[in-house]
Amino acid sequence: MSKLSPENGLPLKQSGVRWLWLAVLVFIVDIASKFLVMNTMEYGWPNRIEILPFFNLLYVHNYGAAFSFLSDAGGWQRWLFTAIALGVCGLLTFWMRRLPATSKLANISYALIIGGALGNLFDRLYHGFVVDFLDFYIGKNHWPAFNIADMAICIGAGLIILEGFLSDRDKQTVKH
Repeated sequence: MSKLSPENGLPLKQSGVRWLWLAVLVFIVDIASKFLVMNTMEYGWPNRIEILPFFNLLYVHNYGAAFSFLSDAGGWQRWLFTAIALGVCGLLTFWMRRLPATSKLANISYALIIGGALGNLFDRLYHGFVVDFLDFYIGKNHWPAFNIADMAICIGAGLIILEGFLSDRDKQTVKH
């Protein structure tokens, strides 16, 4: 993880919260794509749109989390995932507030996760489910359908891992 500011906080202009524009962009693109799918596609498997030999557009509802985890839990999971999303967004925003804006990789990864989490949170609160529509597959084996918010969260998590490796490499370079 990038170094946090040693003092209690940086001026807002110098802190990582300057990168929250990226979270807003992810949120807007995610919600717009979901409303486009909902307004132009019929629900369910028979109505998929074949794009490539390994990719369909497929409008489905996900009542759970990643890979439909807890999708049949009876409804309480909606509030659990809402609380988790709010907690993660709050924590990442707090970290961004303490990071300098120049810590680009960390701030970008946090902003991607925040934007994705808020996109799926909006779905849960507004619709009661998350709209998924990206369906990748090989032969008859389909990856669980996902959306732009899910992609942003995964890319953000990957960037956090990458940043950890890069900062470890930088520490080793300084030692030698």
